Amino acid sequence: MLRDFKPLKPYFIENRMSLVLGLSSLLLVDALQLYIPRIIKNSIDTLATGIAHSQLLLKYALIIVGIAITMAIFRYIWRYLVFGHSRKVEEALRNKVYQHLQTLSLSFYWRTKTGDLMARSVNDIDAVRMATGMGLVALTDGIVLGVATIGFMLYINVPLTLISLIPTPFIFYITLILTRRLGRQFRQAQQTFSEVTESVREAFDGIRIIKAYNRQGWEYSRVKQKGNKYIKNNLDVGRTIALFFPIMTLFTNLGLAVVIWLGGRLTILGNITTGDFVAFISYLNLLTWPMMALGWVTNLIQRGSASMKRINGILEEIPEITNQIDEPFRGDIRGEIKVSNLTFYYPHKKDPALQDVSFTIKAGQTVAIVGGVGSGKSTLLHTIPRLIDTERCMIHIDGIPVHEIDLTILRSSIGFVTQETHIFSDTIRENIVFGRQAVNRNTITNVMRVSQLTDEIGSFPEGIQSLLGERGVTLSGGQRQRLTIARALLSDPPILILDDALSQVDTKTGGAILNSILEMRKDRTNIIVSHRLSTIRRADIIYVLKGGRLVEMGDHTTLLAARQEYARLYERQQVSEELEREK
Repeated sequence: MLRDFKPLKPYFIENRMSLVLGLSSLLLVDALQLYIPRIIKNSIDTLATGIAHSQLLLKYALIIVGIAITMAIFRYIWRYLVFGHSRKVEEALRNKVYQHLQTLSLSFYWRTKTGDLMARSVNDIDAVRMATGMGLVALTDGIVLGVATIGFMLYINVPLTLISLIPTPFIFYITLILTRRLGRQFRQAQQTFSEVTESVREAFDGIRIIKAYNRQGWEYSRVKQKGNKYIKNNLDVGRTIALFFPIMTLFTNLGLAVVIWLGGRLTILGNITTGDFVAFISYLNLLTWPMMALGWVTNLIQRGSASMKRINGILEEIPEITNQIDEPFRGDIRGEIKVSNLTFYYPHKKDPALQDVSFTIKAGQTVAIVGGVGSGKSTLLHTIPRLIDTERCMIHIDGIPVHEIDLTILRSSIGFVTQETHIFSDTIRENIVFGRQAVNRNTITNVMRVSQLTDEIGSFPEGIQSLLGERGVTLSGGQRQRLTIARALLSDPPILILDDALSQVDTKTGGAILNSILEMRKDRTNIIVSHRLSTIRRADIIYVLKGGRLVEMGDHTTLLAARQEYARLYERQQVSEELEREK
């Protein structure tokens, strides 16, 4: 179990001073607890022998009060430091997991459910926190207090101690059996929790569709089914944990019964004093906690181990896309793109998404890529900033293979507006600025004007500082697209990629936005994908994809005259636009 916690070692080293002081305070509290029965023994012996008097009893009482106050102070210290350590571990581990998730490639997110990642980032990390906090306390306290208590009991009477400890081997054996069962049950419960989280996330994310189709009852039953499974798994865990404490109590009380019977006889016979007998029973009661802590620690460590194993599953994931040479190119990018014999297969697919695609885009050129649905346009665009990876030397920028360009430089030099717009729950301004520092106000105003957002944002109650709802729910589809275009234009990147970025904007507005973009970026490289072929006439060159292959290239007039794939797509689009205008 402890092997799974190895990644936490640096955090223990970093917090070692707090841990040492906290655990030292814990051990001091244990030592004071062990001393109290000795005081009780002395006071009872003085009473039994008749030498007790008021001042002596007051002295013993004040000593116990002083010990209680000292224990309270040092108990506060260890709880603050040790539990504070567990909170620091929780924070550091969560940051490490999130930071690592940011480095992983898109392929990881294709095969991993969001709900599972949420469960590991919240519920599993919380279980690790409990293991490194309360679990560490119970383990240390149980071992030290248990061993010390047995030592004091042996000092009073060896045979009586050995007899009282007869149930211990049975406790360890039963614990071993229950621990193995707990490990399996915890892993199953954590996996089910991930499924529940994913179901709830999907339900909230798709609430508009669910209500539109009146499928609330179906969605409720779907989530309820997963919830019932999670409850069943946790009840299995609960039943196993519930066995620990009754078993501990049973064997502890059996030991107490034997001690009262045999210890009472030894006291009557004068082999031990009355004070020793009472002290022995007090120590036996103190031994109850270490025995019960055995089950408590097992519970916490098992849960933490199962959770840490799931977290390690993320941390052990290796990013597929990284800088592949020690000294990658970190200079300025002009914007020339060369694609050479590009072939790409998605995982577990027999047919290639792209096959033998070759073309060159000169720096400062505006090109368009067109083709039917599934022709490979988006896949091609994703290979340029290495969002999906290809074989080496298939794509060059400014004559340099993209694998030899620093990833940060490569991606910061490309403005990419994808088909799926993503708006954050923040202000309009922050969605445009997107974390960039020291952005000029005039620059923001300019990109808003180019994106045809100025008038519409001006109608919002707080203008550009207006807070948007989750995923930009307060904006229309066209407004969301235009906002993401403004975001991409803000840094004026050497390369701009628009992947069907105006599909939800009307034809007239889309044309005006495209004209403004091309005017603003006439010396920059622009790559445009659009199903509206009428919006790409101004491209210097048009590449036509079909079935993952490059089948045509040329300007708008040349391709129309060729009467091939482009002409068919163009005529079909013209009909669609005419029907749209008639509506």
